[in-house]
Amino acid sequence: MKAIVVTDEAAGTSGMTLAERRAPEPAINDVVVEVRAAGWVPTELEWPSTWVDRAHRDRTPSIPGHDVAGVVTSLGYGTTGFSVGQRVFGLADWHRDGTLADYVAMESRNLAPLPDDVDFTAAASLPISGLTAWQGLFVHGLLQPGQSVLAHGAAGAVGTMVTQLAAESGAHVIGTGRAADREKALDFGAHEFVDLDNDALEDVGEVDLVFDVIGGDIQRRSAALITPGGALVSVVGPVEAELVDVRAVDFVVEADRPQLMGIAERVSDGRLRTNIGTTASFEDAIATFNSRERLKGKTIITVRP
Repeated sequence: MKAIVVTDEAAGTSGMTLAERRAPEPAINDVVVEVRAAGWVPTELEWPSTWVDRAHRDRTPSIPGHDVAGVVTSLGYGTTGFSVGQRVFGLADWHRDGTLADYVAMESRNLAPLPDDVDFTAAASLPISGLTAWQGLFVHGLLQPGQSVLAHGAAGAVGTMVTQLAAESGAHVIGTGRAADREKALDFGAHEFVDLDNDALEDVGEVDLVFDVIGGDIQRRSAALITPGGALVSVVGPVEAELVDVRAVDFVVEADRPQLMGIAERVSDGRLRTNIGTTASFEDAIATFNSRERLKGKTIITVRP
């Protein structure tokens, strides 16, 4: 099969190559998926799991990519709940070869059925962004109707999911970003917007939950706005801000079939919109990753049209 592989951490995306690799065989409880579309996160090559296995042994040449949408082609011993030919989407394991390939083998629990009215491109944009938003808001943030959320990066792939899911749950959403992000953030459901370059973040007042995708000084300033009993949820590593009577949670997103199904259901019935910024063919993927232009929204690679 064809796959995009990486071998040199220092080279980054410039060290990517499109190569021939042996197609994967399903292990126990595995599913092999014929990849139709795969998502890309620009920071993937900074993640240790891209380069080493769980025992910290070098695993290069490795295949990046973790968002996937495609069709089941084979099942491992003991795998239940799926059938050959079924449309699926999900989140591939961090320490195994990923989804920028013709085929990917992954644990069946990391997949969910894909509704017929959600296309593969849209589905491949959902797992990381949608699950990160869902888990940050409801599993770790314990968001309740009527509360307020400060959603940083509100026009980004994760931020637009945070904004929509929080607003749907009955929360008041204050999005942040650059001036050029204002219209998009409001279009995706933010009730207010803060331009971090020109507006005073402190004018927001108190909030119940901060969803942080930035860290640093913005995180510290945001922490001071959280009401007692509130929460700061971070996806950029351990929380460094000083907190009093505020829960601090940093987490790594996990695959969850019921949550994936809930996200797909919302896309299917129109409650949740995708935020796809760039779509490229498999052959153009490496050039797209190496583009000097800033990739906005979710980047999707169409492995098979």
